[in-house]
Amino acid sequence: MSSIRVVLFEDNFHLRESLYFLIGAEPDMECVGAFADCSGLEAQITAAKPDVILMDIEMPGMNGIEAVGQIKRVFPDIPVLMQTIFQDDEHIFNALCAGASGYLLKSADAHHYLQAIRDVRQGGAPMSGPVARRVLELFQKNVKPELRNDYELTQKEKEVLAELIEGKSFKMIADSLGISYETVRSHMKSIYAKLHVHSNTEAVIKALKERIV
Repeated sequence: MSSIRVVLFEDNFHLRESLYFLIGAEPDMECVGAFADCSGLEAQITAAKPDVILMDIEMPGMNGIEAVGQIKRVFPDIPVLMQTIFQDDEHIFNALCAGASGYLLKSADAHHYLQAIRDVRQGGAPMSGPVARRVLELFQKNVKPELRNDYELTQKEKEVLAELIEGKSFKMIADSLGISYETVRSHMKSIYAKLHVHSNTEAVIKALKERIV
């Protein structure tokens, strides 16, 4: 299996260097670009051909949330994993609604950083524990549910979606439900079409907001 190609956007020099070497030391990963800002965003991504983008939120010029929106318009299939010190509601929801596939706090240890990259590459939506709890609390307690609509999802599609909400990757969902990885991908394509969404994160947000599962 080929290495996971990672591009990193981080304005803190020491953290950027540390992550570059951390990722490069893994046998299944390579850091194919590490940048201090997003001034050359499209050209950098086009040249590097990453499988995953690790994106800081606070950077000079274009910030990470703006960058995610641009990335998803031009490179919709590349998952973006946010990494930040912020865990407030505004930053979390702006990042997720812009199209981020996961949200990782910089306080996470090296193992969680690396596992989050692997998970998002496999179709998961990893979030640091405090962020995941906050997202669920907001939807469960503070957000009024819209009119429930199951969008004619099959029972198996609902099961897949429920597993996705828990942050599981496609491989983990396959193992949990006793189906193949390709069957999970097929179910997800159908879920996207029925929910009128284009990413795992959009599917999770819509499912939580409308209490689909």
